[in-house]
Amino acid sequence: QLAALLHDAPEYVIGDMISPFKAVVGGGYKAVEARLQHAIHVHFGLPAELPQTLKKAIKRADQIAAYFEATELAGFSTAEATKFFGRPRGISADSFDLSAMPAKLVQKAFLARFSDIGRSRD
Repeated sequence: QLAALLHDAPEYVIGDMISPFKAVVGGGYKAVEARLQHAIHVHFGLPAELPQTLKKAIKRADQIAAYFEATELAGFSTAEATKFFGRPRGISADSFDLSAMPAKLVQKAFLARFSDIGRSRD
């Protein structure tokens, strides 16, 4: 759970870039992102390199979230979102609360979840 929660942590340092831009920047960006992710994992007591099955599960969850963010919040058509993220099977937007929230409230919710995970790991 902690690995999933922290999967975008390198973006705090290097910023959140869209995938097409990451592809243009190339391997240098991915190498820096991977090194940061390893350091973050070690700092929080996770293995530097996650098992491939866990990495795939986190990536899949991220793609599902991106699809619904695109269609429900950003105005993408279903076809556009499917092209970029793939269409999730067996999951509907009704399964999630996708309402926009103030940044301070999101920060508070993130820190509460982080704290809950920390307590369960102790």
